[in-house]
Amino acid sequence: MTWTELITNSMAETFKATDGLMALVDDKELSWKPTQGKNWMTNGQLLMHLTNSCGFCVKGFVTGDWGLPEGTSMNDIPPEEMMPPAEKLPTVDSVAEARRLLDDDHQMGLLMLAEAGEGRLDSEMLAAPWDHSGTERKLGEHILGMVGHLSIHRAQLFYYLKLQGQDVNTGHLWGM
Repeated sequence: MTWTELITNSMAETFKATDGLMALVDDKELSWKPTQGKNWMTNGQLLMHLTNSCGFCVKGFVTGDWGLPEGTSMNDIPPEEMMPPAEKLPTVDSVAEARRLLDDDHQMGLLMLAEAGEGRLDSEMLAAPWDHSGTERKLGEHILGMVGHLSIHRAQLFYYLKLQGQDVNTGHLWGM
């Protein structure tokens, strides 16, 4: 199996399962967040984060464009802005908007995967811009890691739904 096949299949499964969980969120519950602890995203913020957890990052790795103003690097951004507290994170206005943005992110990921090509996926070494150790990995590894990033936040949504009393099970988590 090639990097392209592995990543394409992983994206398809992960985006499908994520969309299925998003569909279970009620627009009236977008402001809900866990009451125990602190620094929790609301449902709406989590849905927004899901919509740029994969494809947006794949674009960053493939093109070097992380959506920063021209002449700005990740090193120019103060740590508190790189990982702002949850209350400063953007939100969606509706579940429908989140699902549309999730599909856009999936399409962006696939487009960037095709642009990278198998040769780059297997040979290009680079460090993530947020990795201050400078550890380099293959481009394919970084992209697969972004699918994992989406999957982790999908699991977060799964548990948010459970905490809200939704009758979700392992089948929902895996998109079955």
